[in-house]
Amino acid sequence: MMDPQASPSVAECLQQAMRQGLARVDAQILLLHALARPQHDRAWLLAHDTDLLTEAHQHNWDQALQRRLLGEPVAYITGRKDFFGLTLNVDARVLDPRPDTEILVEWALELLPVGQPARVLDLGTGSGAVALALQHQRPAAQMTAVDASADALAVASANAQRLNLPVKCVLSHWMDAVPGPFELIVSNPPYVAEGDPHLAALTHEPLQALTSGPDGQNDIRLIIAQAPSRLAPGGWLLLEHGWDQAALVQALLREAGFVQAQSRRDLGGIERCTGAVMPK
Repeated sequence: MMDPQASPSVAECLQQAMRQGLARVDAQILLLHALARPQHDRAWLLAHDTDLLTEAHQHNWDQALQRRLLGEPVAYITGRKDFFGLTLNVDARVLDPRPDTEILVEWALELLPVGQPARVLDLGTGSGAVALALQHQRPAAQMTAVDASADALAVASANAQRLNLPVKCVLSHWMDAVPGPFELIVSNPPYVAEGDPHLAALTHEPLQALTSGPDGQNDIRLIIAQAPSRLAPGGWLLLEHGWDQAALVQALLREAGFVQAQSRRDLGGIERCTGAVMPK
């Protein structure tokens, strides 16, 4: 932590954070948060790099920096996360939305004609990121967002109300409480194997939203098993999954009677989403 007797400048705070291993963009967002400035106002930091922090701002900065150094996601510290053009409120009740999940949204939008009142289901909605992005881009769609966690659903519902987007939020274990039919079902379900060493870096996020059995596939198998009875003929199921799961997910979809099974790559070139269509 900084010497409380020596007020640091904006530039010194950013340098301090990056010396301790933070990415520049994380440091900028956290400093703007500490200064009570808009999260997008990075140009202000450049124009005011010699400004000194007040005692209150320095306290906020020290707290935010220490939380980040302990591994807490930036989104939980600021309480906000940008996703597909929307600013969502997020906290430890839900997963921190990842940029790679925007691939799932982009694929879904390709399947949803503009102006058509398609029925769409988002399973395991968490903060509501996917459902709200789709509703914002396709106002005519009838969006239903499902989660088995009442806490997560409260976050999604609050985001929908704040953004004035008419997403219907339903408490349900996957499709148990949503009979359908739907023209499109999308999901970013838990897909990390229990005991995966990467979980050590994700201790601040809800474990039930991350893991799914010994191979990470339990929830994906259940979704694929339920989907044929909930999809309209010609309807699509799109799933986000782990970096090495595309082939298995395609095989599961074909075994369940789906056709046109295919995968899409994320920003890092990894097959991250797999989908297929229910025959007419």
